[in-house]
Amino acid sequence: MKKSFNVAAAIAAAGALILGVTAATTASAAVKEVTIAYQGPLTGDAAQTGIDELNAVKYAIKKYNATNPAVKVNLVAIDDQGAGAVALTVAPGAAANKKIIAIVGPAFSGATIASLPYYKAGRLPMISPSATNVTLTNPKSVNYGYPVFHRVPSTDAFQGPALAVWAVQNQKSPKVYIVDDKSPYGTGLAAFTKKGLAAGTWAGSDSTPDDTKDFSATIIKIKASGTNVVIYTGYYSQAAILIKQLRTAGYTGDYAAGDGVLSQSFIDNAGKDAEGALMVAPTIPLAVGNPEMEADYVKLMGEASGEYSGETITITNVFLEGIKAGKLTRSAMLNWINGYHGTTFAGTKLSFDRNGDNNGAAAIGGFIVKSGKNVAVKAVKW
Repeated sequence: MKKSFNVAAAIAAAGALILGVTAATTASAAVKEVTIAYQGPLTGDAAQTGIDELNAVKYAIKKYNATNPAVKVNLVAIDDQGAGAVALTVAPGAAANKKIIAIVGPAFSGATIASLPYYKAGRLPMISPSATNVTLTNPKSVNYGYPVFHRVPSTDAFQGPALAVWAVQNQKSPKVYIVDDKSPYGTGLAAFTKKGLAAGTWAGSDSTPDDTKDFSATIIKIKASGTNVVIYTGYYSQAAILIKQLRTAGYTGDYAAGDGVLSQSFIDNAGKDAEGALMVAPTIPLAVGNPEMEADYVKLMGEASGEYSGETITITNVFLEGIKAGKLTRSAMLNWINGYHGTTFAGTKLSFDRNGDNNGAAAIGGFIVKSGKNVAVKAVKW
């Protein structure tokens, strides 16, 4: 993902949204209100992921507020551009805003790691729909998010082995080259993917900055290795650049990636070169997991849902159920989450272990790009 960003704009946007909610609350003093936030990339190269997730939060809140509840729910949108450096500038304000009792997100692992010190200090509960780095729930890691961090998807410890299997399905004698983007997400997923490869199939690896525009040096290494499978563990903006440059250089093998690339934006940016790309993700589309909810989403929001919409709706509903139950403070909401037992949008069981992981961890879905769309094929077994 591109990490060039306008920090001042991100701070101003976040501040405007927070002030707007404060004003609305003051004007409606007679009505009891609380605020939850969404944090993710709403501008920049990775914005589509954040927009999809934010719209899913809006959907759930619209459904809730339309029932005329005793407590109205407001929403603050926090734009971290998917970057740790930007998260460092916006997380302090969110942590200090006592009106916010819970956060959906952050969306990306690097931004989560950067935000955690502030949210832990503020005891601000978080549930992420898409941050999968294993260190976030590892008690031995400096990135450990206890007690505030939780997530719905399976970690990269599950996604990596699934990617290793899914990526080589077309090759009788696979030779795999892995490229990561040096981000916490990309390096972690690369490590678990390599561990999941069958003996003798690894042909090499390379690490490239997450704002790389010219992959020529890496492509020389790939071609020299004789690989027939390239796996990219990063985000969709650079994934599109890499596949286009690979095809231009004459590479004809398979191309695979993890959930950071599972976006229509990857396909739009890569064009015809995206066709046939293989991806895995700890998610299934809302239209697959709950067709009735997808139809209702389209009716209410005027468009189809996006990546991680189902997980995001699930998380928002956890918070909304807590609010219905009278959990109107950060500490009360945190206790609610830790004791929660319910179901996801797809009907699977949902509860959280002590470290914040989903006890009923999500299946890893296998996807392929066909006719310009990401098509869910099946759950990947390894």
